[in-house]
Amino acid sequence: MIRTDAKTTDRAQKEIDLANAYAARNYDPLPVVLTRGEGVWVWDVDGKKFLDMLGCYSAVSQGHRHPKIIAALKEQADRLTVTSRAFHNDRLGPFLKRLCELAGMEKALPMNTGAEAVETAIKAARKWGTLKKGVPDGKAEILVCENNFHGRTTTIVGFSSEPQYRDGFGPFAPGFVTIDFGDAAQLADKIGENTVALLVEPIQGEGGVIMPPEGYLREARRICSERGILLVLDEVQTGLGRTGKLFDYLHEGIQPDLLILGKALGGGVYPVSAVLGSDEVMGVFQPGDHGSTFGGNPLAAVVGLASLDVLVEEDMAANAARLGDIFMAELRKIPGPHIQEVRGRGLFVGVEVKEESGTARRFCEALLDEGIVTKETHKQVIRFAPPLVITEDEIHWALERIQRVFTP
Repeated sequence: MIRTDAKTTDRAQKEIDLANAYAARNYDPLPVVLTRGEGVWVWDVDGKKFLDMLGCYSAVSQGHRHPKIIAALKEQADRLTVTSRAFHNDRLGPFLKRLCELAGMEKALPMNTGAEAVETAIKAARKWGTLKKGVPDGKAEILVCENNFHGRTTTIVGFSSEPQYRDGFGPFAPGFVTIDFGDAAQLADKIGENTVALLVEPIQGEGGVIMPPEGYLREARRICSERGILLVLDEVQTGLGRTGKLFDYLHEGIQPDLLILGKALGGGVYPVSAVLGSDEVMGVFQPGDHGSTFGGNPLAAVVGLASLDVLVEEDMAANAARLGDIFMAELRKIPGPHIQEVRGRGLFVGVEVKEESGTARRFCEALLDEGIVTKETHKQVIRFAPPLVITEDEIHWALERIQRVFTP
C-alpha cells in the first residue's frame, strides 16, 4: 500500500505558501507544518500527531525539549547568554572538561555547526602538517572519500563527489584527494609525501547510510599511524550514542587523532559543535589563528553539558543498540517487492528502495499519511534516525505502519 495523494489543509497550506514566498528554495520539505514537539513526537498546525523518525538528522537525539536540557537553557538564559571568547566565562571550562573526558581527548575547540567544526579540523590538520610533519606551507593534502558529506561550505562542497553540491559554486580550494570509501588498500596507496590526514565518516549518512567493511576503521587507524598522518573522524551524525556506543569508532576499539562532533551536542535546542584532539595537534592554534563569535558562549556550554549528561545518565547509547537491532531485524522481514536493502547500526538506519518502485520520497509521503515523519536521501534511501529516547513500544508502532506502506 503506497499513498501519495495526501491533502494539505488550508491552514497548513497558508503557512507553506508564506514560507515559499520569502524563503530561498534550497530545501524541498514534505507537506507538513510542525508546531510542537515532545520526546519522540511532534504535532502539526492542525493538531495531528507524528512519530519523529528523522530526529533532525541526529540533532534531536535526546528527544524534543528534554526537560533537563530545557531547564539548563532557561536558567542560563536568565543569567548570561553570549560574551564572545574575548573574555572568559564560568560555563565553558566544565563543558569542555566533560566532553574531553568522555572522548578520551586532551583538548577541544568549540564552534557552532558541524560544517564549522569540519573546517576547523581541516585547518588543524593542515597546520599540524606544516609545523609538525614538515609539509611545505600550502602543499598539504587531505584524503577524503567518494560519496562523502561533511557540510555545505565552499571548501567542503569542493571535495564532494555529488555534482549538485558543486554546481555553480566554484572555484574550489585545492588540497583534497578522493579515494573509495572502505578501501584500506587504496588509502595506503594514495598517501603521499604531502598527505597530512584522512577525513572520513565512520558511516556515510547523507550518502545513504553506507556501511564500510568490518574492520575498515581499525585498518585505517593502523595505516594512518604507520604512515604518519592524522585520522580525522567526522562523527557529527554518528556520534553521541546514535550507533549504539557513545562514539561510533568505539565499535572497532580505536581512537582518532581528531574527532568532529555537532548536532546532538546541542541537545536539539541550540547549535553546538566541537573538534577534539591531542595537545600536540590542537596546540598548533595560537591566539588569533582561528575564532568564532558564538563558539563556546555560556548558553552553548550549558546546553552542551546538559546534553552530554542526559545521554550518559539515561544510557541512550545502550537503548540505541538494543532497539536498533530489533528495528533492523523487523525491517528485513517486510515482504514485498520494494525494499532493496536495510543497513545501518544502532538507530542510524537506511532503507534502500528499488529503482523500479520509484523514488524513496513517495514512500516518505505515504509514511506521513501514517503518522511518521522522515525523509529520503540520495533519492532511493529512506533514513530512519529517531530520537534515542524512543521506546520498544514506539518502535513496534512505527514498524506496523512501515510494513503497511511497503506491503502491496
